[in-house]
Amino acid sequence: MGLDIGTSSTRALLIDENSKLIASGTSDYRLITPKPGWAEQIPDDWWTASINTIKDVIRKSRISPGNIACVGLSGQMHGSIFLDKGGNVIRPAILWCDQRTFRQCETIYEIFGRDGFIKLSYNRALPGFTAPKILWLRENEPENYKKVSKILLPKDYIRYRLSNTYATEVSDASGTVLMDIPSRNWSDEILSGLHIEKSLLPEVFESDIISSKVSKEASGLTGLIEGTPIVGGGSDNAAGAVGSGIIKSGLISDSIGTSGVVFAHMDKPLYDPQGRVHSFCHAVPGKWHLTGVTLSAAGSLRWYFDEFGPSGKIIKDYPDIKGYDLLDRQAEQVPAGSDGLIFLPYLSGERTPYTDPDARGVFFGISYLHGPYHFVRSIMEGVAFSQLDCLTLMRDLDIDSDKIILFGGGAKSDTWRQIISDVFDSKVVTLNIEEGAAFGAAIIAGAGCGIYGSIKEGIEKILSEDKENNPAAENVGRYKKLYAIYKSLYKDLKDDFKKLGSL
Repeated sequence: MGLDIGTSSTRALLIDENSKLIASGTSDYRLITPKPGWAEQIPDDWWTASINTIKDVIRKSRISPGNIACVGLSGQMHGSIFLDKGGNVIRPAILWCDQRTFRQCETIYEIFGRDGFIKLSYNRALPGFTAPKILWLRENEPENYKKVSKILLPKDYIRYRLSNTYATEVSDASGTVLMDIPSRNWSDEILSGLHIEKSLLPEVFESDIISSKVSKEASGLTGLIEGTPIVGGGSDNAAGAVGSGIIKSGLISDSIGTSGVVFAHMDKPLYDPQGRVHSFCHAVPGKWHLTGVTLSAAGSLRWYFDEFGPSGKIIKDYPDIKGYDLLDRQAEQVPAGSDGLIFLPYLSGERTPYTDPDARGVFFGISYLHGPYHFVRSIMEGVAFSQLDCLTLMRDLDIDSDKIILFGGGAKSDTWRQIISDVFDSKVVTLNIEEGAAFGAAIIAGAGCGIYGSIKEGIEKILSEDKENNPAAENVGRYKKLYAIYKSLYKDLKDDFKKLGSL
């Protein structure tokens, strides 16, 4: 079984010993934004969703729970769940997309020096990461901080509720920036400098190691058998990469989910003195990865869909089509470049390459010519430009691939796939399996309990390429010119973003 604790929903699935999907289920929950730039969730909502999806998948599969060999967990990275001595949640979880901790990142640099911290952690201190959230709680909610007995990541909170065990694994723990990345364990030097007691953190395991078992109480709630093994699992990015076969050098993927993630497998940890990309441990034992992140990728399109929706005309023209497919129909009727309309997808600030919590979304170049169809396509193009920012940094580090493996919700759009191929000037392929992080978590679980000899064996049983898009020369040239304007817009607006944020 794979279980993924996402930002908008929890997904569970079951696969058999040949890695074939048996059943799956999803349960949604809400995102709380108490202030601009803040993002929180209630951890008990994740637990309720986990119970519901596990029960739903067992029911759909008609599989005896006793035949479920192992459970693998995945989840959104960087979130902070603070528990007291009784294991009770002290306050809502602060999420990966929360931007409140910019001052605490500056504090980290004051302690270690910017270059010194990057050398220790292999990463910059960013507002979305876990370490500055811990400092924020200590400084802004001291009474709550005094109660803290354990700090967990989202999927590891679900592990705790399933097993009464505190544990994490290397790929998710990497995103706390409290780790020594080469040694794949907590960094005593970082913890000491930040005055964070190691006892507040769970033990770190490799991703395919069995670190806990389903408790009697959780068995009664979920239907899983007491004692069912639970492996470490993986962060959503690392587990998603496993589920997409990004488990060997020379492969790069692009995930267009709520956030957008360009991901490259590495056989050795890569230290970039500038900290331009994230350098984390992979969920594959003894391997690492690099990532660049757009905070609002498909999240930008979801914002448009929720606030404005498909046009009345497109609904009338395509009565048999629903949801986001209608936006796809709108976008495909607009030429490449959206007739000069450019979108900056910084709805919740931006991470790569700017690390700017004050950055905000922009539509640039609006004229009387532009209508709803243009706005939809410009969102897709702006997200692709932002992902090109990430890919360009990797190419600057001599990391490239002859193709980009695309997955996530955005990969289902024919129009968006072609836009990404044109903007990247690269072949883009999708895979026959589109189950993402939950599928990767299930593969890791299969390797952990011996169903597969390795993660590689589990994923190669079933994975193959599906759709392919190649760049259209006439679009590549146009997008290169628009990308140059896109890049200049942030530079021109950076100071105004900050002024706006101060209001």
